[in-house]
Amino acid sequence: MAKVLVATEKPFAKEAVAGIKKIVEGAGFELALLEKYTDKADLLKAVADVEGLIVRSDKITADVIEAAKKLKVVVRAGAGYDNLDLAACSAKGVVAMNTPGQNSNAVAELVFGFLLQLTRNGFDGTAGTELKGKKIGLHAFGHIGKIVARIANGFGMEVYAFSPSLARNPALGKEHGVIAVKNPEELYDKCEIISLGMPANADTKESINYDLMNRLPEHGIIINTARKEVMNEADLVRIMTEKPKFRYATDIAASNQAELVEKFGKRAFSSVKKMGAQTSEANINAGLASANQVVNLIKKDDRTYQVNK
Repeated sequence: MAKVLVATEKPFAKEAVAGIKKIVEGAGFELALLEKYTDKADLLKAVADVEGLIVRSDKITADVIEAAKKLKVVVRAGAGYDNLDLAACSAKGVVAMNTPGQNSNAVAELVFGFLLQLTRNGFDGTAGTELKGKKIGLHAFGHIGKIVARIANGFGMEVYAFSPSLARNPALGKEHGVIAVKNPEELYDKCEIISLGMPANADTKESINYDLMNRLPEHGIIINTARKEVMNEADLVRIMTEKPKFRYATDIAASNQAELVEKFGKRAFSSVKKMGAQTSEANINAGLASANQVVNLIKKDDRTYQVNK
């Protein structure tokens, strides 16, 4: 009987765990839970005899993969997967997966929560600005970007986007009410607000730099629900110093967040922890998708959402 482990420092909702249990045991597998662990040794011990592993933001490093002698698949319940050591997985023949799209609506709604927080001055009683008629640029156009576009259109905003997918398929932009642009520079030239949705990789790390941010107007806004690594944080301080109406909001606190708050107050807003997927619905969706993907890999070798090679 195959054994599947759910290892979560921050546990899934009870409803999600119940759903995972139903899927895994319904497939004839054994389910084990390791929740709220604080010692990595507990994780290393727990993975020793499992074939399937489901995690959230837990770091699955090379030593974890090495300890999991029978492991066939690890699924990160969420879109980002930089907490998985893909090279270590590939070296040991372990399939690594994510669950794209399962928390997209939650993240997209958070973008507008942040936008309203900034444009209404933290609801401090002073006059703010409306979103209607403003130009928002989507820097990446995946699952989240498409939902952000739909909501933005509902607000009556003009929506622009840059993504290689739009270059390959121009009809995609029209389908989602988006004006496609040819490069990031054009996106920042045209828009007042930017929503970041790209992964953190060698091409994107610190790519949101001074030259790019300086193309936004004096009252420009950047909303980052992607990864903090895509921001050049020193350049962010510089641009916010030079443009006293420039604003930034993120659910991934910057490495220099204390400096940002000290210098710029509520113009630099961060949630207390990463909140993009922190809804009951997203938690359940990602958990159930993870369970189905583990079962399908072990039973059918279904590698649909594999992220390593």
